[in-house]
Amino acid sequence: MRMDEDMMREEADEKLVNDAFQHLLDSYLASRHRKKVDIITKAFNFARQAHKGVRRLSGEPYIMHPIAVAQIACEEVGLGSTSICAALLHDVVEDTDYTTEDLANIFGPKIAQIVDGLTKISGGIFGEQASAQAENFKKLLLTMSEDIRVILIKICDRLHNMRTLQSQPANKQYKIAGETLYIYAPLANRLGLNKIKSELENLSFQYEHPEEYSSIKQKLKDTEAKRHELFDQFTAPIEESLKQMGIKYEIKERVKTPYSIWTKMQNKHVSFEEIYDILAVRIIFTPAKREEEINECFNIYVAISKIYKSHPDRLRDWLSQPKANGYQALHVTLMSKQGRWIEVQIRSDRMDEIAEQGFAAHWKYKEGEENEEYTEDENELNDWLRTIKEILDDPQPDAMDFLDAIKLNLFASEIFVFTPKGEIRTMPAGCTALDFAFSIHTFLGSHCIGAKVNHKLVPLSHKLESGDQVEILTSKSQHVQPGWINFVSTAKAKAKIQAVLRRDSRESQKKGEELLEAFLKKHGIENTPAVVDQLIVLHEANRREDFFQGLGQKTILLGEKDVDELNGKTGSGKKGWRKLVPFLGRGKKKEGIAGQQELFVVPETFNRKKPIYISEETIGQYKFKHCCHPIPGDDILGYIDNKHQIEIHKRDCPVADKLKSGFGNRILDAKWNMHKQLFFDATIRLQGIDRVGILMDVSRIISSKMNVNIHKLTISSEEGVFDGSIELRVHDREDVRDIMKALKDVEGLQEVTQII
Repeated sequence: MRMDEDMMREEADEKLVNDAFQHLLDSYLASRHRKKVDIITKAFNFARQAHKGVRRLSGEPYIMHPIAVAQIACEEVGLGSTSICAALLHDVVEDTDYTTEDLANIFGPKIAQIVDGLTKISGGIFGEQASAQAENFKKLLLTMSEDIRVILIKICDRLHNMRTLQSQPANKQYKIAGETLYIYAPLANRLGLNKIKSELENLSFQYEHPEEYSSIKQKLKDTEAKRHELFDQFTAPIEESLKQMGIKYEIKERVKTPYSIWTKMQNKHVSFEEIYDILAVRIIFTPAKREEEINECFNIYVAISKIYKSHPDRLRDWLSQPKANGYQALHVTLMSKQGRWIEVQIRSDRMDEIAEQGFAAHWKYKEGEENEEYTEDENELNDWLRTIKEILDDPQPDAMDFLDAIKLNLFASEIFVFTPKGEIRTMPAGCTALDFAFSIHTFLGSHCIGAKVNHKLVPLSHKLESGDQVEILTSKSQHVQPGWINFVSTAKAKAKIQAVLRRDSRESQKKGEELLEAFLKKHGIENTPAVVDQLIVLHEANRREDFFQGLGQKTILLGEKDVDELNGKTGSGKKGWRKLVPFLGRGKKKEGIAGQQELFVVPETFNRKKPIYISEETIGQYKFKHCCHPIPGDDILGYIDNKHQIEIHKRDCPVADKLKSGFGNRILDAKWNMHKQLFFDATIRLQGIDRVGILMDVSRIISSKMNVNIHKLTISSEEGVFDGSIELRVHDREDVRDIMKALKDVEGLQEVTQII
């Protein structure tokens, strides 16, 4: 009986695998690439044999994963046979006894090189140790600058992992989702893979904030009929006009993704109902002549502007000067007859394909080229890779700094700036004159004293705008200042400034080390790494280098309290607790309980796959960081720090984002198990039109809520408009939501937002 079951399972697996591979071949044969079916079949059979008998966590045969990655590479990114073979073979070197040399002998050097690149950056971007993070990330970027297909296949690999993330334990889900949002989604965006970027963001959001995700999905579903009606009414006259012009077109409804809606709700402190641009309209046309497509975009714009009034400040022209990821389109915002602003995106079929598939789609429109080799004329991409190489030339000592530098370039939206000779340069939005100086040459940046923007003298920190003409002014006596780092925004400028400052700071650090040595010797304390770590925490320095530099520059002074701390005469547990939970219940003297609790130290045998539960009894055992101020009801996670103690962060906290990407193996799933007994701080900001009695109304609403009271109220009124904040003692996030909802009904209150 058992043998029959096994045979049936094997047959089912065999059919599953064969069907998946046949689907891959069908997709490939339907593409415009040369039909190299033999080598793809050879790669499939080789990978199938290599992974024989191995299963994924979900229970399916392991070979299904490489087939799925190859399917995404072929169908969704538009790659050809070399990439499909590399995707099928991407785990062979890492998971089996085959070497890169074996693959080179069987499949040729190109496929072997790509697989080698993918093997180098496998296991997520980072290794187990923090010191390996930057190294692995550099490998990724270096390999990527040799052959961009490495990163394209890596993104396909990550997309499939995200689609099958439900089989992983929660702590792994947060780590993988966090890393995806932090690195892979921006990379996909920069490479123009808009569809994949959106899916990666939404999948990450779904695992990190399941309740918010479900809520937004439901609201989108509930408002679907209304949106369709608005879309039909709005597009009917546009369609009529396009038909009269004889244009071959397609009009699509574009709805904002749950992740981008949630991001906007967080950033703008608005509710779902207050977001007006959930719907956008996309006009995709096929030009009569390819060289006329830009003119046709403008012709369509002129035609629809006659039907609806356009917003004067919201015309976005990415036609003659595309975005750095290849995106081309004309965006215009029009006022509908229902009194709603609606964005219309006008693009040709070629532009649309590049917008969805990124640089991979470029070859389809290169005359006479049917092969899948990249050409060197994709200037924007090469410029970006060149910037990354420059950052790699001067590596950061700290892994997370390095990552942040790369991210600055990944996220940048562009402006166009002119040199004095009229040459155009693409710069990130929000960049300064100093950024521009460093983008031209390091010497120019290091000796920059100011700039002339449109022939007017401006300081280094002046923010540039699209169309500015910039001349950099220098002086030989000028040298890099520490304050510069605060107002530059490009990765290159930050990297160069930090390199110079590091050279300057080495002397201060050396002096600091000597001062510490003398201080510890004087008080009979041994100079060990543990002692230094304790002092770093006490003085709230981020790193050892910062601590020693502070000592050397006399911004950190050592004294008696340091000696007491090192000798164990003070308890640091109380301090953090009192900040978090100022009091624990009226009339009950429970405050002492927290101070008596020891911080939990994670043992070697600790099961990291199981969630930790935070209750009234255990809350004192964990560290609550002030970067995000989590309170019950927030989506949270745990992080095992260097002292083997557990920090609690909100899942969307910027610090947690870095921890998920850099120290994924230390992330824990954390859940609340609270019963409205303890009180926590929360601050609500109020803005509105001043009137007599408004404060009384606000106080009445708050005091009428069960067990919530005002700790501090700050309010200022100017010319009839007031701005204020209320610090409250609440039990959990639900209390905050109830109060905010009630406050929104107060006459005169325009905005009620929560401050972390």
